[in-house]
Amino acid sequence: MITIISGTNRLNSSTLKLSKYYQKQFAKLGADTSLLSLEDLPSNLIVSDLYGARSEAFSNILATIERSEKLVFVIPEYNGSFPGVLKTFLDATKYPDSFQGKKVALVGLSSGKYGNIRGIEHFTGVCHYMQMHVLPLKIHIPYIRQEINEQGDLFKEETVMFTQMQIENFLKF
Repeated sequence: MITIISGTNRLNSSTLKLSKYYQKQFAKLGADTSLLSLEDLPSNLIVSDLYGARSEAFSNILATIERSEKLVFVIPEYNGSFPGVLKTFLDATKYPDSFQGKKVALVGLSSGKYGNIRGIEHFTGVCHYMQMHVLPLKIHIPYIRQEINEQGDLFKEETVMFTQMQIENFLKF
């Protein structure tokens, strides 16, 4: 199973829309996926789950991660990097068991012109430290609000082409 992780807890985010787009595209190719939005993290994560204690809600999230063979991280740009809630989420999981040896695809997005290039590179370093295998084809989507329509679909030909290429490569990875 592939789990797509929407890398922010911001409500109604473009990140979640893009994550759902990826889920639809994987489904068209017959892939079994689940979607994990960081909106669904327990609101008291830093108290209830960060240092070993496990709430029921977070235990269910951990079980999803542990069942997953592959992960797609869809990561918005926050202050030139990735969201702190994403790092907190990783820190709350079981190290190294939750992610070690998993295959990972990375998708960056931003409302500005760089598509979270720097954040994806930062996150790549974290993935390597946590012993994940990162697909070399990383996607960066700038000006996301001009790339995705009201139905949550990407519509610019070049962006659709590269995301499809990444999805197909990830299924073979």
